[in-house]
Amino acid sequence: MSITGLLRSDIAFLWLDDPRCTAVELVGSKAAHLSRLSAQYDVPPGFCLPSGRYDSDTDWNRLSPSLRDAVAGAYAALAERCGSGSLPVAVRSSAVDEDGSHTSFAGQHDTFLNVVGIDAVSDAIERCWASVRSEDVLVYRRQHGLARGETRPAVLIQQLVVADVSAVVFSANPVTGQRTEVVVTASWGLGASLVGGTVTPDSWVISKDTLEFIGQRVAAKQRMTIAVDGGTREVDTPRLLRGQPALSDEQVRDVAQLSIRLEEAMGWPVDIECAYACDHLYLLQCRPITVLGQTPARNAVSKR
Repeated sequence: MSITGLLRSDIAFLWLDDPRCTAVELVGSKAAHLSRLSAQYDVPPGFCLPSGRYDSDTDWNRLSPSLRDAVAGAYAALAERCGSGSLPVAVRSSAVDEDGSHTSFAGQHDTFLNVVGIDAVSDAIERCWASVRSEDVLVYRRQHGLARGETRPAVLIQQLVVADVSAVVFSANPVTGQRTEVVVTASWGLGASLVGGTVTPDSWVISKDTLEFIGQRVAAKQRMTIAVDGGTREVDTPRLLRGQPALSDEQVRDVAQLSIRLEEAMGWPVDIECAYACDHLYLLQCRPITVLGQTPARNAVSKR
């Protein structure tokens, strides 16, 4: 079946490892990139509600009973695959035109972490749909010449990685535009504090050719996001952790190498989100860096 046919079909969801889930028109850029990479990298398993499940003519979108049943079945299957009876998941929007070479909706469409149970998952899906019509998103779309009518959000549901450390990595320096440098930022806990800018993270600049450190800064990481019953909470970082580097030198080089490999695979400089849980590295997101040397990096480090 063609992509056009799939968009018009009544397909309820696609697993990330389904080849059809690599189609941006069907599942949005976030899910499509992760689907493409899931065979080679440790991407948390999950499934995606295609963009065709969203009715842009309806002001208040709700899951139909049949779609809710399909989501319940997929959620139960994902829990079984992960060996958990009540699996915590991340529920993320994945709009068709969300991230490109000149635009990035990072932090504007809603994401919900540590969502447990079909009632909570259904609610999070509906709230992701609603977020594409938020005032911030509509203003951003107008500023970048993106028509409101083109907004077709898919929704990605994945096993939650309860991160010990979260990192954002740029395969080129987004402040200077230098493509021979990798920039790594990292902090304790889930990535919400890091991506949201409520914590000053540790940061490193690394030579892409030699993996030698060009600059580094260990920050006083005052805040961190943790999983709690019903979602997440930002809390004070334990004092013993605040001044400790969130990543070892070996881990910094590992995430830098990951970004380099992903740049080669995708064909463009990448902005990735990843996490360590029990010393295992997971890839959570991969998007293009928007405008090198002109857009401030999220908590990027300056050279020593």
